[in-house]
Amino acid sequence: MQIAFDCPKCLKISRGAVAPTNAQVECIHCHWKRPVEAKEIVGESPANCLVCGCQDLWRQKDFDPRLGVLIVGIGILFSTIAVAYMMPGVAMIILMLFGLADWVLYAILPDRLVCYRCHAQYRGIPKLAETAVFDLEVNERYRQEAIRLKRAENSAPR
Repeated sequence: MQIAFDCPKCLKISRGAVAPTNAQVECIHCHWKRPVEAKEIVGESPANCLVCGCQDLWRQKDFDPRLGVLIVGIGILFSTIAVAYMMPGVAMIILMLFGLADWVLYAILPDRLVCYRCHAQYRGIPKLAETAVFDLEVNERYRQEAIRLKRAENSAPR
């Protein structure tokens, strides 16, 4: 399985591979390491986050959201141009084609796991259909936790 994460020590994005034989996660920049126990990997899937130990992971499509917004923006631009030239039928066809392209991308792209706490991403994991999708309530819990920890760090005496 492939992993991409923000290193807790140097805060740079690090990428690497984790296998049951490779018993650690390591930053390629500062060489920060976290040992991975055998119980943390079930089959080919992590049981919890291998970077921060969080139990809550969610499944999402492995697609860059910025590219998705760009595609939608281009579809809106082309359909608006068609409407400006008084061609509403062409505008509808353009919107339907971009909607079809979105559906095809959704159908063919693989899933990845994402950690709610540290946002580490795990790719190349088979059979993710039973993993839960994004839950706003769980995300809000971790977001509030991060705010409280930051506030506690800032108010601690130095």
